[in-house]
Amino acid sequence: MTSSTDIFTIASQKQFEKMALKTFRFQYENNAVYKTFCDLLKTDVPKVKSLQQIPFLPIQFFKSHSVVSNSKAVQATFSSSGTTGMITSKHLVTDVSIYQQSYRKAFSEYYGNIEDYVVLALLPSYLEREGSSLIYMVKDLIELSKRSESGFYLHNPEDLIQNLISLDQSGQNVILIGVTYALLDLIEKQQFELQNTIIMETGGMKGKRKEMIREELHLQLCNGFGVSAIHSEYGMTELLSQAYSLGEGVFECPSWMQILIRDTEDALSYVANGKTGGINVIDLANSNSCSFIATQDLGKKNPNNSFEVLGRFDNSDIRGCNLMVL
Repeated sequence: MTSSTDIFTIASQKQFEKMALKTFRFQYENNAVYKTFCDLLKTDVPKVKSLQQIPFLPIQFFKSHSVVSNSKAVQATFSSSGTTGMITSKHLVTDVSIYQQSYRKAFSEYYGNIEDYVVLALLPSYLEREGSSLIYMVKDLIELSKRSESGFYLHNPEDLIQNLISLDQSGQNVILIGVTYALLDLIEKQQFELQNTIIMETGGMKGKRKEMIREELHLQLCNGFGVSAIHSEYGMTELLSQAYSLGEGVFECPSWMQILIRDTEDALSYVANGKTGGINVIDLANSNSCSFIATQDLGKKNPNNSFEVLGRFDNSDIRGCNLMVL
């Protein structure tokens, strides 16, 4: 297996495909859960020569199995949020430095030097529980910004409002990263006219508010913060990479991450660009777990490889997941 950090040097589609196929063969041999899944699909491993032929593990397996590709000690366990009694996903990470490299490099690709920003975080649902990979990332970005004004806000919206206004008016570049419902709560308390601030929404309503379509949500947030675009981060517990949207809900992946759109009726076939289907993610940073994940998100891919997230599957389990009720 190539060194995990080689993924951060990918410069072409050919290089990506070569590394993805090498990762697939490695994970088939070394990840018991993934191997069993591939075998149940009767995958002829030597004949897998393209990304479309690689089996994608339904994301629910992170709830029921230990999805790991080596026997090293687990350095971090990231877990998903869930209401009381819900089974949550657990991502066992044996090399947390790969995660750090992934989000640091992706952030700098899209936003430049972290030290140019004050990072303000409004992430109540994540902050109030253990094991959030998002909190791990944002905490590190706050520290890397080397700014005393950077930090988390939980039960002190007035302080956040005051700091946000004064920082923005001073000409300081600011990133406010917030869970969607908390950003809506904030603009109900205060209308802003921000000139130097990026608003980045992550996650959804977490059961706190009615879900909204993206256009309506972003219009409300743009009006409330006085900005022309809302940025978004597409990540999840089961991935060690994020895609970013700089506006209009159009996401771009870093060079070591790609998505494919599968047919909602046939999980093993794919739909054309512009058609809606299930989002499959190849995340080569997941070298220690599984790099090929079938998510429960619906989306469509554009010809330039950017993509949009359009919603979630209504049914609680992806078709084909019952192959492995072990």
